[in-house]
Amino acid sequence: MIARIWHGYTTLGDADTYESLLKQEIFEGIENKGIPGFKGIELLRRPLQDEVEFVTIMQFETIDNVKAFVGEDYEKCYVPDAARKVLKRFDERSQHYDRRESRSY
Repeated sequence: MIARIWHGYTTLGDADTYESLLKQEIFEGIENKGIPGFKGIELLRRPLQDEVEFVTIMQFETIDNVKAFVGEDYEKCYVPDAARKVLKRFDERSQHYDRRESRSY
């Protein structure tokens, strides 16, 4: 299993707008693509001193599935235009990790 991790930051005033955009438009758009091997997405949020950090963690079966999502340059970020309008800054590259173990209680 591959975890694709990405960070984006908004101003304090744009945080709720961005979160709504993610939940109502961007995540649904990703889900509707029917990407083979796409297993899900998580959204994390935390306030910082003068901005809000968002982290997305996407789950894919293989790197080839990630490539089906974003292309051969699979580390390239996926940030639709609507998101770019409310983000203050963001990672240009996503990080990818092999999930070695996961436990839930």
